[in-house]
Amino acid sequence: MKSIFAFILLTLSTFTMADTWDEISKEGKITLGVANERPYGYLTPMGEPAGEAPSIAMYVLDKLGVDDVEVVVTEFGSLIPGLKAGRFDVIAAGMYVNPKRCKQVLFSNPTYTIGEGFLVLDGNPKGLHGYGDVKKADGVKMGVMAGAVEFGYAKKFGVPLDRIVTLPDYPAGVAALKAGRIDALAGTSLTMAQLAQKDERVELAQPFDELKIEGESVKGYGAFGFRKGDETLRDNFNRVLDGFLGTEQHVSMVEEYGFGKHTLPGDVTTQELCN
Repeated sequence: MKSIFAFILLTLSTFTMADTWDEISKEGKITLGVANERPYGYLTPMGEPAGEAPSIAMYVLDKLGVDDVEVVVTEFGSLIPGLKAGRFDVIAAGMYVNPKRCKQVLFSNPTYTIGEGFLVLDGNPKGLHGYGDVKKADGVKMGVMAGAVEFGYAKKFGVPLDRIVTLPDYPAGVAALKAGRIDALAGTSLTMAQLAQKDERVELAQPFDELKIEGESVKGYGAFGFRKGDETLRDNFNRVLDGFLGTEQHVSMVEEYGFGKHTLPGDVTTQELCN
């Protein structure tokens, strides 16, 4: 009786632990999650996937024989919960790899590295050129996107919590900046530059003081995210990425989004970033 019961438990465990890749490879269908954030991952007005991460993902999936790709748009802070809940199979949003996130999801090898930047009102009336300016200036507030790394950066840097305003997304951040609710919007330099191009009332803060925390230069490394247990899917992505990143085809593919040879991640590994 015990042996039968043990067999049933083993069978159920095997069924529930089935790798997502088995289903994807059979059906040829996969779902990507994006946060509609240019230039990392978004949908065009025609509903087509675009941005650095979806473009690379489409190339990888084609090489893996997966030709039916659906894209789900959600807020950045809902990407990991949505992945874990099964709303999509891969986070294709240029998400930074860090130890906290590594406890919740698997990451591919990084596909790019980039530094930070501020979006400010035209003319930069408060003279904000880095986190240090926000830290030392009474009454100045900086905005960060919910779920993004900038909140942690500001906290570790020593910016008082009452000067950090959390916003649901970057359009809300731009609106808050123009309305005077915040004095600077923090994000990656690429995202801030993209937002500045869309509205003449705001600009990218230049020059920008390199962000350093505890003496270490802070740069983000973006990668694809997968559910725990989907190692095969992650490994298949990595296998294709290893032979693609840094090639002429890769560089030309991402240049229109502001990426290129200057944003290649080099020899930095996900294991190092997770540790």
